[in-house]
Amino acid sequence: MRVALLTREYPPEVYGGAGVHVEYLSEHLAHLVDLDVFCFGKPRESPLVKAAFEPWEAIGSDRPHDAVLRTLSVDLLMAAAVEGADVVHTHTWYANFAGHLARMLYDIPHVVTTHSLEPHRPWKAEQLGGGYAVSSFCERTALESAAAVIAVSGAMKDDVLGCYPAIDPDRVVVIHNGVDTDEFTPDHRTDALPALGIDPARPYVTFVGRITRQKGIDLLLAAAERFDPDTQLVLLPSAPDTPEVGEEMRARAAALAERRTGVLWLERVLPRPELIQVLSNAVVAICPSVYEPFGLVNVEAMACATAVVASDVGGIPEIVVDGETGMLVHLELGPDGQPAHPEAFVADLAAAVNALVADPATAERMGAMGRKRAVEEFSWPSIAARTVELYRSL
Repeated sequence: MRVALLTREYPPEVYGGAGVHVEYLSEHLAHLVDLDVFCFGKPRESPLVKAAFEPWEAIGSDRPHDAVLRTLSVDLLMAAAVEGADVVHTHTWYANFAGHLARMLYDIPHVVTTHSLEPHRPWKAEQLGGGYAVSSFCERTALESAAAVIAVSGAMKDDVLGCYPAIDPDRVVVIHNGVDTDEFTPDHRTDALPALGIDPARPYVTFVGRITRQKGIDLLLAAAERFDPDTQLVLLPSAPDTPEVGEEMRARAAALAERRTGVLWLERVLPRPELIQVLSNAVVAICPSVYEPFGLVNVEAMACATAVVASDVGGIPEIVVDGETGMLVHLELGPDGQPAHPEAFVADLAAAVNALVADPATAERMGAMGRKRAVEEFSWPSIAARTVELYRSL
């Protein structure tokens, strides 16, 4: 069976959880099927990558919606390139439309993995302007006509069917995201920390995620005002949705750093060994997202035996077991997809962090249980096998 896997992100150009997912899924799928990866960007050295495509330079102005038009230019190139595949499998709206075109052109099944849904990300209009309507169209069209839709959590399946009721529920299959627990394993060495500005002698809380309103960075910075004064806050943000959002969040972090010590804004993607060391030595990994279909960083932290404090949205409760592998903080959302009672959430988030920092034995116990759960429930070989089983059923 020849499978064409289409994605925007592929190493070394990875900026979010979807890219990490594709990296590991493709590695394990390659042992089970004849796999070709098609991605955005420059050529890759990976033998799995059949082709990489740069957006058409002719669409080159600074209008917000041009980002979407450039995406569609890559989708056309991808659709032209996958002839001969038995199945096309796409990830995120960036590649969904290419898969939809391939389905029609070559009469092959199109499988879509949903990592998020455009209707649940209204802040994308801030980034894309009128292009948000186009990205939403691409997603809807692809999902409603796909042979199968993979939801990365049960909550995500509910969201898919809620947003797109035309989809037959039998075509939506839950296959969780995963983590390489041989790579993401506890590393309690601290040699990488001082160079990052982290004081190994002080407890710290760490955040990893894109600079987007989806990830709740503004809520975290507000909660940090109430953290125990000796607690460091280590933020590893990346890939702002817009320059304006990036500037806003940097300014908030800088203002917080003026009022308390130990606030580190490290806007970079760390090499994985450094990331693992940062996660492993944190008392708490924090995920205050307002929208999170799965929340891969939580599984990565658990694999590093670190307790997690997270909002109870989306797929997170399927990963973090409240009171066992971490603490879930209730987040009620308003009709606009934003917190209905932000002050209450901020206070509860800070209280959960302070409780674990003050009780390292409980945090350590939760971390150990998280490691066990990551190994037992989120392994990539089983996820790849279930994915191939789905391919064959089509």
